Amino acid sequence: MHMADALISPAVGGTMWTATAGLTIYSARKLKQEIDDRKVPLMGVLGAFVFAAQMINFTIPATGSSGHVGGGMILAILLGPHAAFLVMASILTVQALFFADGGLLALGCNIFNLGFFPCFVAYPLIYRKIAGEKPTQGRILAGAMAAAVLGLQMGAFGVVLETLFSGVTELPFGTFVLLMQPIHLAIGIVEGLATALVVIFVWKARPEIVEMAGPSPVLAAGSLRRVVVGFLVLAVITGGALSWFASTQPDGLEWSMFRTAGKEELEPSEHGVHSSLAELQKKTAFLPDYDFRKEKAQTESKEEPAQEPAESSPAEQWPAVSAGTSVAGVVGAGITMAVAALIGFGLKRRQQNKG
Repeated sequence: MHMADALISPAVGGTMWTATAGLTIYSARKLKQEIDDRKVPLMGVLGAFVFAAQMINFTIPATGSSGHVGGGMILAILLGPHAAFLVMASILTVQALFFADGGLLALGCNIFNLGFFPCFVAYPLIYRKIAGEKPTQGRILAGAMAAAVLGLQMGAFGVVLETLFSGVTELPFGTFVLLMQPIHLAIGIVEGLATALVVIFVWKARPEIVEMAGPSPVLAAGSLRRVVVGFLVLAVITGGALSWFASTQPDGLEWSMFRTAGKEELEPSEHGVHSSLAELQKKTAFLPDYDFRKEKAQTESKEEPAQEPAESSPAEQWPAVSAGTSVAGVVGAGITMAVAALIGFGLKRRQQNKG
């Protein structure tokens, strides 16, 4: 559900950037008051894991669409809402800057849709109410399912509203919303199951992480080495190898756009803010689309557009075994881990200096 810049007007993009910046400052201030030494490495490895997990699209049967885990609920349950929002902002910023996944103008929208709704709405109002202070396996499953589904529904509706206010006439409100909500309902069910599995794994290994991420965020004494190492290994395996098995079907947003406007991508403006940010993103994205740059191949395809017969290219094969994808997965997970951990360390140091 990473929006491209073509879906967003400068006014909407700027507004959502402002809203997201405000939430980031608020989250940083709250986290500075509650952060614990043992939470900092957890922020790093969970950021790396969610980054890698988002690379794996799973097919939604009988639809011709696919989806991926957003990860907002996993982060909120294991870190608390404020740390989770900052980690999600780190993930999406790394994706946009270095991998051209989601637009720079739309980054505020993407952080809001994938971060605000799960962290500040679905987590406290749905998951915490169901799971309670002392969760059981059944309550974790029920809470994760309900919160993931409703959080993703709110995020999908946010996309529709943002395109509506941007005046994207190719995506009329009625048709677009009737396609976006059901397909993201199916994606949300899978995300809920994945969230529950991850949280139950951590809950069985270190129950205090799950029990104390909410109202009392300071972790109990004891080493988190097993959990930290476990997520680090999962991030490397997921980004480095399991990413080859991502579905080749369009994701829920692209699928909805195609059935609404007849194309999976809209053309951005060639002038103004859209053009400037597109040029900037070309310079910063050293592994665009999670692969090595293919400038020469792209140039040749532009010179000879529609003459070649339809052959199965390596990108269309499944599994798409690719060194570029593996490098992107591991490097991206590493950058995200570093950014999220640095945020945690920085806030912890400011807390100590102030104290």
